[in-house]
Amino acid sequence: MTLFVFNPEHDLALASGLSNFTAPHAGRRLRADLGYLPALWAGEDDCVLVEHVDQARRAYGRLRARVGGSPCRFVDKSQLPHLPIDRVSPWGWDLALRAALIRYGVPAEACPSESDIASIRDLSHRRHAANVLHRLISFLLPPSSFLEKSIEATSVDTVEAYLLHHPRLVLKAPWSSSGRGVRFIDGELSDYHRGWLRNIIAQQGSVMVEPMYQKVKDFGMEFEALPDGTIRYLGLSLFDTRNGAYTGNIIASEEDKLDMISRYVPVSSIVDVREKLITALTDVFTSHASPQSSHSYTGPFGVDMMILSRPDGQGFSIHPCVEINLRRTMGHVAIDMANAFTSSPFHLSTFPLPRVMQITLSDKYRIHIRRL
Repeated sequence: MTLFVFNPEHDLALASGLSNFTAPHAGRRLRADLGYLPALWAGEDDCVLVEHVDQARRAYGRLRARVGGSPCRFVDKSQLPHLPIDRVSPWGWDLALRAALIRYGVPAEACPSESDIASIRDLSHRRHAANVLHRLISFLLPPSSFLEKSIEATSVDTVEAYLLHHPRLVLKAPWSSSGRGVRFIDGELSDYHRGWLRNIIAQQGSVMVEPMYQKVKDFGMEFEALPDGTIRYLGLSLFDTRNGAYTGNIIASEEDKLDMISRYVPVSSIVDVREKLITALTDVFTSHASPQSSHSYTGPFGVDMMILSRPDGQGFSIHPCVEINLRRTMGHVAIDMANAFTSSPFHLSTFPLPRVMQITLSDKYRIHIRRL
């Protein structure tokens, strides 16, 4: 039996590096209201940990009515000591989740070790996304040659020196959740930004600095790192952001998503980026492996990308590695929803899959799905 857990506060918990971490109210509310989501990818012999079983059943029932899906068993923490759990599959692994599950009665051997989680935390540092980008720039053709590798700054002075050559910057905390650890600079650093930089450097040791590009569209690729060390491509993720924070995802077939992206760049470029990215990430995971394993990460992950307007005005280009998220993402959720819809006999017999739907998160921590 695999126990699935939705822990959306994961990025904050990972950043803290603490076993005793208390998520902010918004994270706790999101987890309570959307804890049923793993039912979309759980197997029939598995279970999903939720805070309120009856509430989860009702919410998942409403979702199944829209997109399909299989029945699922929901459990709360009081039931965990009595279940034959062999494995745990959360949204993302951090020390706080591991400590909580073991405290609730989940066998320690069903969870990764503290050293394994330390490796995940190290790989989640944004310097690795910068290094992968640098490698991809050398792989890709001249249309992406204007891209630059991020720098890792350990002082405000370093950021100000970089600002002299790049008047528009994006500053990123090494670890943070969607939108919370990102600041946009246009022209000069304010006192607020200097204070923010000092705090992040004091807490996390550095800050990542990169030029601000002319973004046209957000997208990403979703993957799964398998136990044998190989990486499996799952599909494209087309999503929207506001001020760096996630707002929604497109639900569509892979073909339709490729068609949307091909309005900006050739499909061959997307395929080339995908293959080069798999090669680069396989090397990264292998190089950070422990003596007990040939690779350092197993599980779902996603890579955020962008379509950029070229500075020379000659069309568009791909930014192939904005972020690496070593966890499940809403892009995975959108892919699983599309798969659930197309595999549901009820939906296929009553009405076909709309070419495009959109999933969004409301301020009241509810999922909304609409046809586009």
